Amino acid sequence: MTAIAFAPGNYRFVPSVFQYSAGAAADPGFHIERVMFREPVPLKAGFDLIAAMIRTAGRPLTSFCACELRSPGQFSDQGFRSFNETYVETLRAWGLFDGTTNPVARSNVCPEIGAPTEPSFHAFSFTREGDAGEPNFVISGSGEAREGPGPYAERIVRYQETGTDALTEKAVFVLAQMEKRMAAFGHAWRNTTATQTYCVFDIHPFMASEMARRGAARAGLTWHFARPPVIGLDYEMDCRSVAIERSA
Repeated sequence: MTAIAFAPGNYRFVPSVFQYSAGAAADPGFHIERVMFREPVPLKAGFDLIAAMIRTAGRPLTSFCACELRSPGQFSDQGFRSFNETYVETLRAWGLFDGTTNPVARSNVCPEIGAPTEPSFHAFSFTREGDAGEPNFVISGSGEAREGPGPYAERIVRYQETGTDALTEKAVFVLAQMEKRMAAFGHAWRNTTATQTYCVFDIHPFMASEMARRGAARAGLTWHFARPPVIGLDYEMDCRSVAIERSA
């Protein structure tokens, strides 16, 4: 994984799939601000609100570098692709998506309790001027699916298995993905300010010991009772190091 520059947004990103990058990190002289909505905001209204907030901050729309979505339920493979094709059209209009490459990091999960009735924004991040003196990055959510073409069912680690050994293998795979993505920016667990895991199965005992073994004590691990976005996935994680976090 190699980070490349996205000069219009004043950040670097790690290329991934068309709907999102593997992560984004602020350029020197800039920092990342994260805004969490107190209530989920439906996708179209959310984009409009985000655009207004970014412009009010005196920043270009290309400074939009990451978002966190919440969906009512898991998608089929085709349903997920259709959703993503709609999602990236706004990014194209904002000068972020060129039809192939997308610099914006993203997570998208399905809360088991209190899910929105339609895909919605939970939070977003954008770059602002001013060096915060600490690494500023957002790593996209990753489920336990190997990258590449083909149906998710063929790429998911221990597909349709939820025993202790299977969940452990899934979690190890995702932890490694987080580490690879952070390493592309020259960072590691010690640099994070927050880490989220999303799973409807109890994995606390394993995660506590495994993250301690990996030196992730500073990660601020939070567990959410939620599922990854695609049918068949059981476990997801994302992490970040953000200078400013606020609600709106």
